[in-house]
Amino acid sequence: MVAVAAGNVHTASNTGRSHSVGLRADGTVLATGWNGDGQCEVTSWRGVTLVAAGWRRTLGLAADGTVLAAGRRRDGACDVSPWREVVALACGDWHSVGLTADGTALAVGNNRRGQCAVGTWRDITAVAAGYLHTVGLTAAGRVLAVGDPSTGACDVSAWREAVAVAAGSYHTVGVTASGRAVAAGSNDSGQCDVAGWRDIVAVAAGSTHTLGLRTNGTVVATGNNEHGQCDTTGWHSIRTPG
Repeated sequence: MVAVAAGNVHTASNTGRSHSVGLRADGTVLATGWNGDGQCEVTSWRGVTLVAAGWRRTLGLAADGTVLAAGRRRDGACDVSPWREVVALACGDWHSVGLTADGTALAVGNNRRGQCAVGTWRDITAVAAGYLHTVGLTAAGRVLAVGDPSTGACDVSAWREAVAVAAGSYHTVGVTASGRAVAAGSNDSGQCDVAGWRDIVAVAAGSTHTLGLRTNGTVVATGNNEHGQCDTTGWHSIRTPG
């Protein structure tokens, strides 16, 4: 197995509501857990290169750049069949985001807070999706964000030289070219306390916690540790996907 996606409600990009998704090296997909809306019905998928899991749905990126979807249809977050030349995916709770080969972004689903208003974005190299916001990283190292402004998760316009981004439920995290981490948004559990991190090459964001991967393969964590999700002290030789 070469990739996984898992999680709980109100978590970040690549998360589901009590279901887990796995991608095999041969391009087939596995899913287990709560299947109330058919989000685990992925056994027929073939030629998949990437998976993402949101609330009540699963997305798969096919080798030909099209996108597969299983799960809840009512909110429109599974309406991805028209998408073409997609190279990356992200799932918020209520919306789905895609990145095309020409650097434009696509979004479908609940747009009540403007989280799908990405149609003007250009030169995007990565996307991330939170509960009610969407984040895009530009080739120039700037970070764009749309959606609910109330938590501050969209306050990223001042970031420069960013090389990676991640979105939690109500916070956004980035990595700069110098290996520092930056964060904006809700910090009620300390999930944005990343200012002291150094030598970071990648970040991941859960609902109320944040992880950072160092150049030496160790992992730092901050935020809610109610279920031990920040207990990464003994992790070594961790690498980025791909």
